[in-house]
Amino acid sequence: MKKLLLKSTSFITLIESYKEWLSVLGYASSTVYNLPNHLKEFFYYLEFKGYSDISFITTQLVKEYYDHLSQRTNQRRGGSLSKAFLNKHQQALKLFLKYLKEHKSNIKFGVHLKGEKTNYQEHKTILTQEEVKELFETCNFSHMAEHFQARDKVILVLLYSCGLRRNEAVHINTEDILFEKGRIYVRKGKNYKERVIPVNKYNLNILEEYLYEARPEFLKNYQTDALLLSNQGKRASDLTIANRLKEIINATENETLQEKNITLHTLRHSIATHLMQNKVPIKSISTFLGHASLESTQIYVHLTKRENQLQDDL
Repeated sequence: MKKLLLKSTSFITLIESYKEWLSVLGYASSTVYNLPNHLKEFFYYLEFKGYSDISFITTQLVKEYYDHLSQRTNQRRGGSLSKAFLNKHQQALKLFLKYLKEHKSNIKFGVHLKGEKTNYQEHKTILTQEEVKELFETCNFSHMAEHFQARDKVILVLLYSCGLRRNEAVHINTEDILFEKGRIYVRKGKNYKERVIPVNKYNLNILEEYLYEARPEFLKNYQTDALLLSNQGKRASDLTIANRLKEIINATENETLQEKNITLHTLRHSIATHLMQNKVPIKSISTFLGHASLESTQIYVHLTKRENQLQDDL
């Protein structure tokens, strides 16, 4: 996080001013040091999204950022970020909002805190099954190199067909593909929970073609057990995977798809909604997604109703 380099002079100036403000108010030295770093990570996320100043910040953008954080890999110990760490990010943005108000900024955005009820599901992007099919077909020309095309298909298999979280997909190893059983072993699930996911023959063929024909074409592929490799031959990061998804979407030349706010998690939301639409029992979907309780899966009941209504209105 400390190594992140910002390009926007506006963001850089704000961080320094925010840090000075915290110090003047008498916050502990650890707080004065850590919270600006958390804010810096938020600004880095904004730059990645194409924003260069705070006038673009909205409540929805902040919620998307927390969705990103909840799936981000802990770089020190692996797995997901702890609740305590996520709370620090919330504290950083809450105090930054207070700082903006004191400096008479008209920026208004909400911070989604634990226990706070929202209609977040109303903002979730869901792809249609036809749109997902188009993404898979586009992988046949999503990159000049065929081994990259094969990797793009595997990214879609893991995130859509298997419904994996981004962190789970990043940590899948070659030995986790259980071809004889038609299963994928997920060892890096949320809260370190393991699970096994069924894979149909079509997706197994995609995985097999990549593993035995495309993956050996990647540089230094023999030096790691990671399934998804970067062009340097290392385990592909979630940022690398997110960038590839963007390239796949751009390659479709489908303006409707390109205008949608599609993230890695959109694919997971989409498969869950499609399963619900196909009358798969909610308990089976919950197990498939690796949810700790059925309550987490209930959101897809609402999403399915919303999507069905949208289809009826067309």
